[in-house]
Amino acid sequence: MAGTNAEDYTSPMKTLREIVRYGYAPFMMFGLTGAAYWVVSDLVVARGHTWAYLLIAPLLGIAYLTAFAAERIAPFFDEWNDHAAHGDTQTNILHIIAYETSTINGVLLIPVICWLFPFQGLWPTQWPMWGQVLMAFLIADFAFMTMHYLSHRYPMLWRLHSVHHGVGRLYGLNGVIRHPLHQVIDMVVGNMPLVIIGMPAPVAVVLGFLISVTLIVQHSNVDARLGPLAPHLSIGRIHHLHHVNWGTEGDCNFGLLLTIWDKMLGTFHETPPRPITAVDMGVDELPHFPKGFIDQMVLPFVYEPGKGEPERYKPKTETPAQEARRMLNAAE
Repeated sequence: MAGTNAEDYTSPMKTLREIVRYGYAPFMMFGLTGAAYWVVSDLVVARGHTWAYLLIAPLLGIAYLTAFAAERIAPFFDEWNDHAAHGDTQTNILHIIAYETSTINGVLLIPVICWLFPFQGLWPTQWPMWGQVLMAFLIADFAFMTMHYLSHRYPMLWRLHSVHHGVGRLYGLNGVIRHPLHQVIDMVVGNMPLVIIGMPAPVAVVLGFLISVTLIVQHSNVDARLGPLAPHLSIGRIHHLHHVNWGTEGDCNFGLLLTIWDKMLGTFHETPPRPITAVDMGVDELPHFPKGFIDQMVLPFVYEPGKGEPERYKPKTETPAQEARRMLNAAE
């Protein structure tokens, strides 16, 4: 259980743990996003230093390092910090590279999209940049929630989305686990409408950074304390319930950050029907969810929802010696 470490009983560690619990989410969502906003609005937009876009990368690196540190200090489950036992770190790093590369490519395509859809007059460019970012995030939050909801309702989309849900734990790295095809659909539904009506590239960069940080916080193994905001943000226990492997009980809490859309849709559940444990994450039909990146890319093409686990992912019942003996007997 969260916070049951013996170090809780030492005053310095207990104080540090409380600082992390209450300070982690604000630092990530406001501190780092604020820094990214300053880089883009002041250095790029106001001063014309386009090279400053490169500073977004180290800020994202700080976000991941902060998540790792916070997970060690104030985890929900100590078991989720055992990277060797889960054996998924290398694959998740590949997912991060694929996700962020796709995001960068999306930003680079903005001028082309604007040329194809010249509806620039619809975007409120006269607003202050922070207002444009806020509007873009609210629209994207609703669009991603809608796409997320549909991904749990339609088998073809669920095949792709199951790559995200198959993980056996939640921690900072796996927030951006996506099948590339599903990410393309997400970007088309969530970001394309904004770009078509003229969202400027600087706003898109801040929006992309904010979404990445939101995904990190949402999936972090950090016992974050959100106070009165807890029922309104899809973070921590609320998102854990979405990831449980209890059949269809996880078909709730689809919001990227805000829970208001789920409340309107009737899919919001604040309290799980029973305690969530460290082994309750995943997809019930995929108890042997593949650890390798290639196998995860193949998964949507061999997994048929409702028909159980694909044969290629089931563990062999024979030891190598037994398999060799069977083949020898068959040859005789």
